[in-house]
Amino acid sequence: MPEPTQDDIPNEPWHALEAEQALQRLDSTAQGLTRAEAERRLEIHGPNRLKPPPRRSAFERFVAQFHNVLIYVLIGAAVVTALLGDFIDSAVIAAVIIINAIIGYIQEGKAEQAINAIRNLLSLEATVLRDGTRTTINAEKLVPGDIVYLQAGDKVPADLRLLRERDLQIDEAPLTGESVPTEKAVEPVDEAASIGDRVNLAFSGTLVTYGTATGVVVGTAEDTEIGRISGMLAEIKPLTTRLLQEIAQFGRWLTAVILGMTVLIFAVGVLWRDFTAEQMFQACVGLAVAAIPEGLPAVITITLALGVQRMARRNAIIRRLPAVETLGSVTVICSDKTGTLTRNEMTVQTVAMLDEQLEVTGVGYGPSGRFSVAGRAIDPAESPRLLELSRAAVLCNEATISREDDGRHLLHGDPTEGALVTLAMKAGHNDEALRDAHPAIDTIPFQSEHRFMATLHEVESQPTIYLKGAPERVLEMCDRARNAHGEDVPIDHGYWHQQMDAIASRGQRLLAVAVKRPAPDAGDLSHHHVESGLTLLGMVGIIDPPREDATAAVRACHGAGIRVKMITGDHGKTATAIGSQMGIGRGREAVTGADLDALDPQRLREIAHASDVFARVSPEHKLRLVAALQKSQQVVAMTGDGVNDAPALKRADVGVAMGLKGTEAAKEASEMVLADDNFATIAHAVEEGRTVYDNIRKSLLFLLPTNGAQAGIIIVAVLLGLTLPVTALQILWVNMVSAVTLALALAFELPERGVMHRAPRDPAEPILTPFLVWRIFFVSVMLVAGAFGLYAWVRMNDGSLELARTVAVNTIVMGEIFYLLNSRYLYLPVLNLEGIFGNRYVLIAIAVILLLQLAFTYAPPLQLLFETQNMPFDMWWRIIGVALLIFLAVELEKTFWRRRDASAQQARNQEPHP
Repeated sequence: MPEPTQDDIPNEPWHALEAEQALQRLDSTAQGLTRAEAERRLEIHGPNRLKPPPRRSAFERFVAQFHNVLIYVLIGAAVVTALLGDFIDSAVIAAVIIINAIIGYIQEGKAEQAINAIRNLLSLEATVLRDGTRTTINAEKLVPGDIVYLQAGDKVPADLRLLRERDLQIDEAPLTGESVPTEKAVEPVDEAASIGDRVNLAFSGTLVTYGTATGVVVGTAEDTEIGRISGMLAEIKPLTTRLLQEIAQFGRWLTAVILGMTVLIFAVGVLWRDFTAEQMFQACVGLAVAAIPEGLPAVITITLALGVQRMARRNAIIRRLPAVETLGSVTVICSDKTGTLTRNEMTVQTVAMLDEQLEVTGVGYGPSGRFSVAGRAIDPAESPRLLELSRAAVLCNEATISREDDGRHLLHGDPTEGALVTLAMKAGHNDEALRDAHPAIDTIPFQSEHRFMATLHEVESQPTIYLKGAPERVLEMCDRARNAHGEDVPIDHGYWHQQMDAIASRGQRLLAVAVKRPAPDAGDLSHHHVESGLTLLGMVGIIDPPREDATAAVRACHGAGIRVKMITGDHGKTATAIGSQMGIGRGREAVTGADLDALDPQRLREIAHASDVFARVSPEHKLRLVAALQKSQQVVAMTGDGVNDAPALKRADVGVAMGLKGTEAAKEASEMVLADDNFATIAHAVEEGRTVYDNIRKSLLFLLPTNGAQAGIIIVAVLLGLTLPVTALQILWVNMVSAVTLALALAFELPERGVMHRAPRDPAEPILTPFLVWRIFFVSVMLVAGAFGLYAWVRMNDGSLELARTVAVNTIVMGEIFYLLNSRYLYLPVLNLEGIFGNRYVLIAIAVILLLQLAFTYAPPLQLLFETQNMPFDMWWRIIGVALLIFLAVELEKTFWRRRDASAQQARNQEPHP
């Protein structure tokens, strides 16, 4: 036997081939493979399972936390201080480095598990034909060319080209997003057909809900549709969030500035001010420690963690911490339809009868709802034909609905049939009582080639046939229709086709319901009884309706300047209709996956930006749309629940998975999971995300002037040839204890007014805008002037160096305390009750820091460690005076900016409009 090669099994468009052609290309027959041939092919293709992804060890993930330019500078500072024999300073700096690494390691959380989740979707066993004998084998041993049997309840074990089927329906929602199971067929389809339209294929991991079939294996493991999605996931590199990118850029910029300053100051001190090299090493270490915001990683992490807690209380579970802030920067939300924007519960919304079309309210499988005509409510009890139509809908039906103890109504059976049972309950029927009173005598089950179902009952002492099915087929079987007076009149096919077009244009799926009362001696029910002579009762329009709260959330997102796009595998008309009801797409026709295939990259970016509803899309299409939007500088959130959503969820800036009905693959590929599967929760999460970003920016605006002031004090001291006013260890105390404690209070700030009425921040906008840079410089200069001024005053009045340094540190900290109040609002004034007392955590932080500073100043152990000295009481008044001046100066600066912005807005309003 020749050595096996991969070319033994060709890669074909199997859905476009006749069944016999597929068997020939696979070198197989309807009798299946021999065991020897199956073994040979197993050697070629390997087991029918997905390969596990490579993983980083815990040690590698921990070491990666040190890969940061600011950390490199701190490591260098620790080494230099150790070489100079200052082991206490060196140990404190090293402790800061290790604490930051631990925080980062914890923050990273669980490793990516999306591919493992997809692997679990594969079937465990399969029924195949080997050596002409039907047998059950482990699904991992399936090979291309195997003949596989399917029946209701089976998980499809590999990708199959169907050879024969009987009433086969498969739930493909995880792959296509379809609201209802797909009816399968054997005939070839167009080669360009989308995944959802390849009705002669059964895909690995999907669930058979009805019927039986036989198919030939055309793909296993990585060659299946699920395998392709797994491969796409493996190739997608997780994006770094905008915040982390900006912090990394800020770190590089700050490192360059620090290194430049230290070199310059070292040269100035040695060459101009005659300091020794050792003295300048110590000064430069102090400068580096002063300029680096060591507490920033901790502040950002805790601010994000608080955001996670607040989101969890609103049913948004964050899996990766930085995603909290990214939510606040989102400019586009790409949402799946089924189960996210809609309820994933089929509902009858329209009942068309002769000369009358009813609207039906209520959603889901609960019986609450009413009937109306042109907005006028009607009583179902006064419409005999509506009562008979809804009775027929229950009796010609195999679904049931149960009411749980908690009041929820659960469907057991086909979603479309469940919608009909619900319709009958809304009309006043008790479905169980109806079935008990009129049990089915005989049944013609639904078959795809006949496209209808019929049941025989005894109603009002005479045999009665009820029938439901595809409208086109049922119309062929009807010669009369029931009018409003209960009379059967000749059927007008033109009228009913108009009704069908009108209901279908709203994206609703159609079913027709008919009745026939045969002669008492008709006997058992057979096809010839229903070929003709039926009376059409009416047609129903069924749709998976939008969630009301999701519709309101879409409006909220639009108000916040966020575009909402629907990207679904469902049909175009359905997607267009749902989008129109929810205010998505402005009524424009959906763009289909086939349309996207014909676009070049530039045109794809244009369409991705201009259109809001996309239908009949594959996983590749979703991924391309997300990537196209990101290339247009959009920050994209992607929602989804199926395996087909996983690649796009992973590629998006924020992947949002459904917690209740979502697959594990979708959850593991996402940054956030909605515990209630509700799109409205995303709007709440965006509000929290914007608040988190505001609070991080406020924390930066608060922390950086402290670093700037400490670095400025050292620079001024060197330039003047003076002893350093603060030591490196005192600087670490201010940075890691007082500044961080105060900054954390800002993490508890509530959303500012109008946070969801402003546009998303520009993705290209740096975290430190020119205004923030000015504010940092302005406050830093005032802190330098105040701290250095009091330090110099103490020294000129014969105060000791230790006392002067104690005064300088306390001046910086007291300035921070007053500036913390300024920082609660970037522009708004805080000289009011809300501004001073509105955040109790600010008051708590101030109280804690005052106690810590008293210990820093007067406690002997801390005096020994930090080289501080008891400070006279009257010095506190001078320090508070300086801090109060800084507070008032910042409030005056805010007033200037508010007036400037108001003047600019007034000038824009007075401009003539074209």
